[in-house]
Amino acid sequence: MILTPRSVKPFLALTPVLAMMTACQTSPSPAPSTSDRSFAQDVAFLSKHRDTIVLSAPSGKGKVAVVPAFQGRVMTSAARGDDGQSYGFIKDDLVASDKTLTGINPYGGEDRFWLGPEGGQFSIFFPPGAKAQTLKEWQTPAVIDTVPYAVTQKSESSVSFSHTTSLKNFSGNTFDLRIDRSIVVLPPADALKSLGLSAEGLDAVAYESRNTITNTGKTAWTKDSGMLSIWILGMYKHSPRTTVTIPLNAHQGQALAGLVNDSYFGKVPAERLKVVERAGTHDGKPASALVFKADGQYRSKIGVAPGAVAGFAGSYDATRNVLTIVSFTFDKAATEYVNSMWEVRQDKPFSGDVINSYNDGASEPGGKPFGPFYEIESSSRAANLAPGQALSHTHRTIHLEGPKDKLNAVAVKVLGLSLEQLEHAF
Repeated sequence: MILTPRSVKPFLALTPVLAMMTACQTSPSPAPSTSDRSFAQDVAFLSKHRDTIVLSAPSGKGKVAVVPAFQGRVMTSAARGDDGQSYGFIKDDLVASDKTLTGINPYGGEDRFWLGPEGGQFSIFFPPGAKAQTLKEWQTPAVIDTVPYAVTQKSESSVSFSHTTSLKNFSGNTFDLRIDRSIVVLPPADALKSLGLSAEGLDAVAYESRNTITNTGKTAWTKDSGMLSIWILGMYKHSPRTTVTIPLNAHQGQALAGLVNDSYFGKVPAERLKVVERAGTHDGKPASALVFKADGQYRSKIGVAPGAVAGFAGSYDATRNVLTIVSFTFDKAATEYVNSMWEVRQDKPFSGDVINSYNDGASEPGGKPFGPFYEIESSSRAANLAPGQALSHTHRTIHLEGPKDKLNAVAVKVLGLSLEQLEHAF
């Protein structure tokens, strides 16, 4: 089935760049490549260059590595302890350097805090008065790029941060705000039980970021002045056999114009994006889901508008036998989401996406990929906050490893697709 996207211009946002390098070791043997490192090896690398906080699950072997200097970012995690596979993408050369780049400092990380919108008349990524919104003028605000967040609380399984800042958008309006962010590692059995599933026979790590922005200024955030949103992005290690799926609140055969955007970097080819039937129904008909190739070999991105969001997204890496489930807070009554397309003047600045997935690849013929990696992202609604009011957004990630039949049961229950469907979608 060919998707009919909403009318959009290509989204020109720069995506993080990976330059492979090896971690220093005391032995003369070569260090493992980034993609092959264990959780302990990733933590050792991170700790050499930045203070790193390791959180552990109250039960099980789940572990999470958080770096305060990178805005309390979850850099990586593991379901099988120190020696287990490490899931997060890390840009080694940038983490190891003292350089500060223009545009963005893409350190990597499975759960990083951002704010939207990225483009349009209310963008916080372009200076007021810029005549165009192009890569030359684009700059990620330091508060979501290079500024460290202060630790306010820490325990064995959680850590909290806070930061106060002021931002000015493209229209010249100022936003004074406080950012509060907590990373909490959950008992995997409880996280799966909340989905109606058992953790028996599976290794899992489950964690969530709880994010709040508070309007600390004297002016309300409105549609006339612009509104911010909480934007959480997760960057994971790719493989040739990784597939992302986003269940849709839509039925098979339903027109998806205005609901699915598959043209961020040009139309996604049919051999990389499909609409398939999933378990469940919508309006009495078989429900549908997007399946998206996440092999790090073709730069592309998809987004889903609030009218088609079913509440979950996930991926299956058949090479590593890792199933990932992502969920997030979502108010079905909310319809206004910031539009992050790079346009000086948007016709619909509050018609953006709730959830996105990005697959890395070369940005031009013969070029090199930025990573490679893939992403799953979620956004809060646009924050129409009066002074003193706050908006929160929670983004939960669960990684699972174990026998394929048990992983399959989770995939079918939560995502509506079997592992076989995901593995052989393309």
